[in-house]
Amino acid sequence: MATADVVPDVAPMPRHQHLIVTVYGLYARNQDGTFAVSDLIQLLGDLGVESAGVRSSVSRLKKRGVLVSLKRDGLAAYKLSPDLEDIFTAGDERIFAPRRAKKGDAWLLASFSVPESQRHLRHKLRTILTRAGCGQVSPGLWIAPGNLAREVEQQFERAGLMDYVDLFKATHLTESHIREKVGQWWDLPSLEALYRDFVERHQPVLQRWEQLEADAPESTDLLRQAFADYVPMVTQWRRLPYMDPGLPEEYLPANWHGLAAQELFARMHALLGPKARRYAMSVVGSN
Repeated sequence: MATADVVPDVAPMPRHQHLIVTVYGLYARNQDGTFAVSDLIQLLGDLGVESAGVRSSVSRLKKRGVLVSLKRDGLAAYKLSPDLEDIFTAGDERIFAPRRAKKGDAWLLASFSVPESQRHLRHKLRTILTRAGCGQVSPGLWIAPGNLAREVEQQFERAGLMDYVDLFKATHLTESHIREKVGQWWDLPSLEALYRDFVERHQPVLQRWEQLEADAPESTDLLRQAFADYVPMVTQWRRLPYMDPGLPEEYLPANWHGLAAQELFARMHALLGPKARRYAMSVVGSN
């Protein structure tokens, strides 16, 4: 199963499949990974997705091995594939507890060589490295902060590709040029644009909720709105920590929106996350 089904593209309006994966990742894992179809339709309905769209997207996710169908209490239900639990567990840390490397930390170097007879594997290797947030030094040499070493290794092991890869911890010896090199290894302008869009899209939502928090008593409608604001926000956010490897601040452009976006996400997660969970659990009948 390609991790693209779990880690979405960044888009202004998340696709239905990506919203479903977010809902499963946030809430179904406390339900043995299972949602009744009727509960899933209600939750996605609160996000503006019609029932036909939910069923169609669930069918696609089933075909891709993300979801498996079963019966729960005699009702149709879908369960998150057990094979994905380690991916979601690793994602929890990457998304909700991102790490930023410090100046002077070791770098991870990943070098791969693939025989011409198996050149189809090169795309898989590059895809894994890109989705882990690695930058490209040259066609066969990739780089990332050293604290990502275990995560990158696990992804290659999961894909059965470790025989083609050598991983090293290294120190860059020309420190004075590192900021310029970082700008060559990573597409920082594209990432900056995504962060800026995230901030512009969700900063007004946070401001609205900070006002509501002060004035409005908690109610079912309030919790439902928190859920409707929180899940799309998490869905848009959860790809970004994979594109951004957590480079040291000293190597980033001035006024880097990634730092503001990370703070914004943390504040919205703290403010809306518990409310959204209470609403989701009230729908699926969990305490």
